[in-house]
Amino acid sequence: MAALAFTHQNLLQFTPKLTPSKPKLKSKRTKTKLSIQTLTTSPQASFTDQFVLQLADSLEDSLPSSSSPLPLQKLRDDSSEALLSTQWPSRKDESFRFTDTSFIRNSNIKPISHPPESLAFLDDSGDTQFKSLNFIDGFLVDSSFDSSNLPDGVYVGSLSKLSSEGILKRVSEFLGDFEWGDLFWSVNGLGAPDLMVIYVPEGCRVENPIYLKYISVEGGNEGSKKVALSNPRVFVLVEKGGEIGIVEEFVGKEGSECYWTNSVLEVVVGEGGKVRHSYLQKQSLSAAHIKWTSVRQESTSTYELVEVSTGGKLSRHNVHVQQLGSDTATELTTFHLCVGDQTQDLHSRIVLDHPRGYTQQLHKCIVAHSSGQAVFDGNVKVNRFAQQTDAGQLTRSLLLEPRATVNIKPNLQIIADDVKCSHGAAISDLEDSQLFYFQARGIDLETARKALVFSFGAEVIDRLPYSFVQKQVKDHVKELLQSPR
Repeated sequence: MAALAFTHQNLLQFTPKLTPSKPKLKSKRTKTKLSIQTLTTSPQASFTDQFVLQLADSLEDSLPSSSSPLPLQKLRDDSSEALLSTQWPSRKDESFRFTDTSFIRNSNIKPISHPPESLAFLDDSGDTQFKSLNFIDGFLVDSSFDSSNLPDGVYVGSLSKLSSEGILKRVSEFLGDFEWGDLFWSVNGLGAPDLMVIYVPEGCRVENPIYLKYISVEGGNEGSKKVALSNPRVFVLVEKGGEIGIVEEFVGKEGSECYWTNSVLEVVVGEGGKVRHSYLQKQSLSAAHIKWTSVRQESTSTYELVEVSTGGKLSRHNVHVQQLGSDTATELTTFHLCVGDQTQDLHSRIVLDHPRGYTQQLHKCIVAHSSGQAVFDGNVKVNRFAQQTDAGQLTRSLLLEPRATVNIKPNLQIIADDVKCSHGAAISDLEDSQLFYFQARGIDLETARKALVFSFGAEVIDRLPYSFVQKQVKDHVKELLQSPR
């Protein structure tokens, strides 16, 4: 089904078409070492993108020379093989129809091979209620993280430092076992220097959230052709009845403008488990930010995502959730803001295969610049055995400039016949009646506009589960909305 393009002057109605689709079959792979020579011998050679192959070679060259744990090495081997037959995405690909990644491809991409020698800047990286666990250019730096307050059995740290054979075995069962990933998923799988593991044992409730801060340090000045590439990867496994909160914050060091963060988060939630996920994207407005979040939920589990994304010249978040058991709950609440020449893109897919599944999705975006663009492609698939499903999806967009653009594609695919499903889309500027309400009470027009615009996004921000995160994000959004454009 074609997506809808909306501008400030042209707001079109949208009626979804319900179309069942056939499930994908997972193909077997053989281990293949990626190299230029492979082109002459592999039957996949005709599908190989020379640029992708060269990028993959540079990623392999940037990896640490020391041996890696078996699960990580297998992930790299599988990703290496996948890149043999993966093309760089273009506007001709349906999933990238409105998302132009050519500025990344046209750059001089340099994978980062080691973290900076000095970490003195971490002292000024911001205050939070809890100590953060820092990634610097994709490398885990855990010197400031205090794990002594974690409950017994909880592990938070590098896979290479994991000593528990039991946890290692459980990670191996799930890591990278995902069949819907694209090129950027595989680039991360090959280029991740290590894997951070968050493990919660059965029945354990972690009171304080794990705060992950990703800081991009290496990068060129605005307009630079050189783009430093980092590939942080995190794996979260919550066993039966476990519960944890995770906060991810992505920022760039002052003075670092042009870089590419290519991040992956895998989450597995066991029966009756719960994960609260807060995702804050505040990268440089000249950076590229591409992120994958893959979630697998077992029966009676809960996954809640609250996302606020404001940075990046190109920002794309791919969210894929699979409900693998009955009575499972999924909530996605997201807010995107464009204040410059930016593309903010959310591609989400929720697959329900079992009875009494519950999912609610709210996506809001503000485009406050004439060259800004927002993209939303949300798919909810209710398969045959997902009877008595309750699924809702709503996207609302606010366009504040005459040439601001939003492209949306809400999509419900329903095969089950006993369900309660709905979705809707709304696109507009501020309403005159709302502005008049403020002016009738002595509030000037400019103040009224600022209050209405901020409150539009605050509905999502207020759902962040931690007050210190809410305050931080509100201050950041207010600053962006008040900055000259």
